[in-house]
Amino acid sequence: MALLGLSLHSQFLCSNPTISKPRRVRPRLPTRFDVVKMAVATPTTTFGFKNLMETFAVDVQRAEGRPLNVPLIAPFTIASSRLERVENVAIRIELKNGCVGWGEAPILPFVTAENQATALAKAAEVCEVLRQSPAKTLGMVLGEIDVALPGHEFASVRAGVEMALIDAVANSMGIPLWRLFGGVSNSITTDITIPIVSPADAAELAAKYRKQGFKTMKLKVGKNLNADIEVLQAIRVAHPDCLFILDANEGYTPKEAIEVLEKLHEMGVTPVLFEQPVHRDDWEGLGRVSNVARLKYGVSVAADESCRSLVDVKKIAEGNLADVINIKLAKVGVLGALEIIDAARAAGLTLMIGGMVETRLAMGFAGHLAAGLGCFKFIDLDTPLLLSEDPVQEGYEVSGAVYKFTNARGHGGFLHWDNVAYKLNFGC
Repeated sequence: MALLGLSLHSQFLCSNPTISKPRRVRPRLPTRFDVVKMAVATPTTTFGFKNLMETFAVDVQRAEGRPLNVPLIAPFTIASSRLERVENVAIRIELKNGCVGWGEAPILPFVTAENQATALAKAAEVCEVLRQSPAKTLGMVLGEIDVALPGHEFASVRAGVEMALIDAVANSMGIPLWRLFGGVSNSITTDITIPIVSPADAAELAAKYRKQGFKTMKLKVGKNLNADIEVLQAIRVAHPDCLFILDANEGYTPKEAIEVLEKLHEMGVTPVLFEQPVHRDDWEGLGRVSNVARLKYGVSVAADESCRSLVDVKKIAEGNLADVINIKLAKVGVLGALEIIDAARAAGLTLMIGGMVETRLAMGFAGHLAAGLGCFKFIDLDTPLLLSEDPVQEGYEVSGAVYKFTNARGHGGFLHWDNVAYKLNFGC
């Protein structure tokens, strides 16, 4: 297994790029899109991870996907869906050197394109490709995964397989993922999510999370404007010092989103972030809400469901349609996320990292990435705390809102594979 001139710093370190000013055809103010175009023309990432992909030989011995079903403490309701239990897909990849990597394909109805059955079937297909493939560079293998699982349609499965492969490589190198991704930090601090519930239940949750040390509450809204305000008032009584993130999951019209901001202003409440206030395809509405939020109330707006590709990042940057991009591995895959991070940083957009409803496998990988890169202002990696069981052994340490990543190799966490549900089991 070759390793030539390897740096432990990720290609996608979030350093501020040096970019020359664009040549203007006529006098005008530069938009964020200008910067994105320049970033594409002039690579802004460092050399290490690219070198790793070009020089590290990968030879897969076993690859397999199994259902990963975990109950929730309580149903998880957002504007677009309701989840009674986690029904994800776990991925295990073993290299011929004996090193194992773990990944997870999260499934969230009406958010991810795949359901569990589809995800299992596609995982089986790509795992067979990996088992049959001769030894190749990491970059070539990741390219094959991208071809087999293209675009947003299979992004969640692609993310899970990429996680497992990169974890196996980090295990082979004997370093933790957070160091592989840059080593900026070995810890993160997350917010905590309160789903759509009654005011009384929201207050009870807020009081509990206050005792546990959470400073930022992410409140799911978007189904009923007046009920949302009542819930927020109840949370404010139970946790008066907390910071608020509002996440509408596409639930509001532009008019309703602006009305929410007006009502909060009357209450003396300024959210630190307003996430995906309108439908993902309502670009004009997203821009209108962002302008009002930014200029009138000093509130940043984040694009989540509206940002699923580099094309979307460019559109958001060109039109100043949002201030923040929410990176989720299940939306774009691991490599896709790193590319979007680069483009968003170059465009002057602020970064948030989040996830679907995931166990500590997928959430831990995202946490390692966030800690290693150190470039995320908003961190929303809390869903393992909403599960009634934790199937992941070892892994990162949790102390309230703080996750600490150890020097264990790779992800540091694993599953007892024989205990994982294997109805519809694929692989060998």
